[in-house]
Amino acid sequence: MSEQQAAAEQQFRIQKIYVKDISLESPDAPQIFTAGSAWKPEVNLQLNSTTNQLEEDRFEIALTLTVTVKVGEKTAYLIEITQAGLFQIAGVPGEQMGGLLGAYCPGILFPYAREAVSDLAVRAGFPQLLLEPINFDALYNQHRQQQAESAADAPETLQ
Repeated sequence: MSEQQAAAEQQFRIQKIYVKDISLESPDAPQIFTAGSAWKPEVNLQLNSTTNQLEEDRFEIALTLTVTVKVGEKTAYLIEITQAGLFQIAGVPGEQMGGLLGAYCPGILFPYAREAVSDLAVRAGFPQLLLEPINFDALYNQHRQQQAESAADAPETLQ
């Protein structure tokens, strides 16, 4: 089979993008608004991506962002969102599937989650928060490298 035929048989389709879970907490409100201190927030972002194979060629990818914003010792707000998508993927070789599921699909979901975080911050009475773009390819490659190093460091078991 030629490379052109193989590429023609590959399929990638976004079937649905949706919010699976979302929450906003502002534990120090209203004091955070009346403290009179300058708005110099410290932003902490945690990311996690999960893959759930629903059918042979259908996958749910869920990207979870946890954003904690502090001013001094006080927590201004905490936003957690799980942005998910249904993707139909067929005919993709195994060596390419990992990058597709672990980097490309989360990269598609991130702008939606980023927008929701910004909107929630504003709705909570805070200035707009624009998260920096994320290079999911670099994160995926770093994750694979860490897995390879962990596997190399693991003691061999005898049978």
